[in-house]
Formats: sequence, structure tokens, C-alpha cells
Amino acid sequence: MQTRALIVDDEAPAREELRHLLREMGEVPGQGPVRVVGEATDGEEALLLLDSLDYGLVFLDISMPGLSGLEIAARLAERPHRPKVIFTTAYPEHAVEAFDLAAADYLVKPFDADRLRRAVLRALGAAETGGSAESPAEASREAATEERPSSGRDRLVRIPVQRDGRTVLLPGDSIVFASAERGYSQIRLAEESVLVSFSLNELERRLAGHFFRAHRSHLVNLRYVRELRHTAGGTLVLVMNDRARSRVEVSRRHVRALRQRLGV
Repeated sequence: MQTRALIVDDEAPAREELRHLLREMGEVPGQGPVRVVGEATDGEEALLLLDSLDYGLVFLDISMPGLSGLEIAARLAERPHRPKVIFTTAYPEHAVEAFDLAAADYLVKPFDADRLRRAVLRALGAAETGGSAESPAEASREAATEERPSSGRDRLVRIPVQRDGRTVLLPGDSIVFASAERGYSQIRLAEESVLVSFSLNELERRLAGHFFRAHRSHLVNLRYVRELRHTAGGTLVLVMNDRARSRVEVSRRHVRALRQRLGV
């Protein structure tokens, strides 16, 4: 058993890197290995290949000569038996459009082997345990991760962010908070927000130190907490010290640990 994959990207180095990561990934539980059996450099070539063979996975770049990856995905969405689509792109701003087209995942270059594997597992409905990618077991593992408070010394951390085709290394200390966004994360800085391909769990592991998982969907930098407020419904909300004075909800089970970390 195997999953046949098509890579659609106009840049040869990007195709080669993806082939390498897929070879190194090994077998998908219950699905076998992912085999790259087709490559296309533009949209027209991709559609020809898709008409000639049934693929289980299609890795789609967005910006290409002729048809864009979004246009290809829109055409695939009209087919009764369409492959799962994973976008691989340097442009994070198209993520909402991609998920509107029922994309399985959206990877922002550069991504690593772990992020690719999670995307493939999600697309194929698999998990490391052999169950569903959105199974209760996975939710339980994530919840367990949330319950462990961040610890360790402050250290130099950089988060890669794509901007205008460049990879910018974002200092971890500049992050006010981060929110989960369908497998990737929205990072809030003092003046702006940026999208990164890391999950919130990955960011939590990378940042540690003075970061705290205030909620399943939020990771906050404790150095930027300005105020603690209680809503009429009894929920604790953090007012952050960014330009927008953003508000971040704290889950009830994390309130006590948060107060201990803040010393209040």
C-alpha cells in the first residue's frame, strides 16, 4: 500500500527539497509510504498529470506561471474524487483562501520534516497511533502539553517568518502572544501580526521561559501582560502591552498557575 503524490512547483530546488523530506518521512500509519510519482512546473502541466493518474496527495505551490495553485485547487474541488491538497508556499497571506478551498493543510516555506509529517497525517486522516488526525487521543495529548508550565532559562530564540520572499528571523522576545490558526500560528508583535507555519505546541516548545500557555489557543509572553481583568461572566482576560491593547482569554484551569507565575 502506498499514497501517490504529485508535486506542483515551478522551482526545482523546492521540488527536490520536498522529495527529500518525503523520502525521509517513512511510512504513514495504515497508509504506507508517500511516493512522488509526478512533478509539474506550472498549472497546465499539473492538470494534465491529474487527468492521467489518480493521486492521493497534491503538494501545490501558489505563485507559478499561468494558473496559480489556488486556481488549480478550485478546479480540483469540482471533481467527485479529488486528491487531498497541501499548499506549500512562501506567502502566508493566502491561507484563508486555501482553507476555503478545503485544503488539508497550508505549509509556509521553509518548513521542516516534523511540520510536513503532521500535514501529511492530517491530509490522510492518520496519526502516529494509527487513528484519526483529529482524534480524541491527539486532543488529550495537546491538553497534557498545556498543563505543563513553561520552564527553563531564557535563551536566544529566533522564529523564521516569510516576508516578501525573504526569511526573517524574529526574536522570541518580540512576540507579545500567539494564537492557534488551523495548524499554523498567528503571532502578535507590538505593531503587527504575522503568520508562521509552526503549531502553537511547537512555538511553546521553542519559546519556553517566560511564555505561558494561557489557553488551548493562546500562548502569551508574560513580560507583555499589562492588566488582569475579570469579565461579567467570571472569565479572566489578560490585557497585553501591544499597541492594540489586545485581550487574551485565560482558560479556567490555567488561572491558578498563571497567578503563581505572575506573583499575584
